Amino acid sequence: MAKESSHHTQAAGTHRVVVIVDENSNPFELGCATEIFGLRRPEIGRELYDFRLCSPEPSLTMRDGFFTLTGVAGLEAADTADTLIVPNRPDVEVPRRPAVLDAIRRAHGRGARLVGFCSGAFTLAEAGVLDGRRATAHWQWAGSFRSRFPAVHLESDVLFVDDGDILTAAGSAAALDLGLHVVRRDHGAEVANSVSRRLVFAAHRDGGQRQFVERPMPDLPDESLAPILVWAQERLDSPLTVADFARRASVSPATLHRRFRTQLGTTPLMWLTGERLALACRLIERGESRFEVVARLSGLGTATNLRALMRRETGITPSAYKRRFGPGAN
Repeated sequence: MAKESSHHTQAAGTHRVVVIVDENSNPFELGCATEIFGLRRPEIGRELYDFRLCSPEPSLTMRDGFFTLTGVAGLEAADTADTLIVPNRPDVEVPRRPAVLDAIRRAHGRGARLVGFCSGAFTLAEAGVLDGRRATAHWQWAGSFRSRFPAVHLESDVLFVDDGDILTAAGSAAALDLGLHVVRRDHGAEVANSVSRRLVFAAHRDGGQRQFVERPMPDLPDESLAPILVWAQERLDSPLTVADFARRASVSPATLHRRFRTQLGTTPLMWLTGERLALACRLIERGESRFEVVARLSGLGTATNLRALMRRETGITPSAYKRRFGPGAN
């Protein structure tokens, strides 16, 4: 974590992200949070977040004794968070520290956004903030989670769940998906794409995609979908069907569906809709205010369809998205 960190005096109005690190915390998810929220972004030209790590002890051992973490802020830093990322650990049956759970409850009580990566959902549930709420956790622990926290609506076969002020990601890699989703929600698709490029990671995987993608080992591996994806991304404004994809890939529609499910965990049409919506967001951010034009150029057809999809996927209308992320937005 010696890269260009945004660990500095907080600029006025900068959203503060605080990660609580506890004994036996997973280092991978900590790295995900640091990469997405903690690095400076000179290519964007402004600071996206003020980032802090904190812990209940001045020195603690990370998962399986991989290394010892020292020199971070005390747990009181959690009381300054606009977004609080809670500890996630492999020992899900071990109770969390009361001080950590109290810090989470205080943050929730004052309206901070809470984020749990992987087993972080157990921490949130133990704090009592997930009762009656939607959440996800790693598929491996779904049975244990349901038995311990029956009041939580667990969605065990998705990548992440955005339930407004509480967000949870299913597994380690899904932490990157959820982190980029948060950046997209806070700063728009263009900025999220820039962050994903630096990560060399997919800019957008919808949270509803399958968490566990089975990959049987074939005698001869399927060809990569990359060429057909690039071909489609260059034609988002054109009518495209599954049959078009299949012809381009020289396979049957059934084989195409199987490859999408195996390699991407989604269907061709769901992937296409996600790409078109991402393009629509970029067009709005770049200044196109005529929503009929945005819909036509992105392949979404009509402004009515654009409004329905944007509200479903981002929670806001195109007009609100324009005010928040368009040229001149703060």
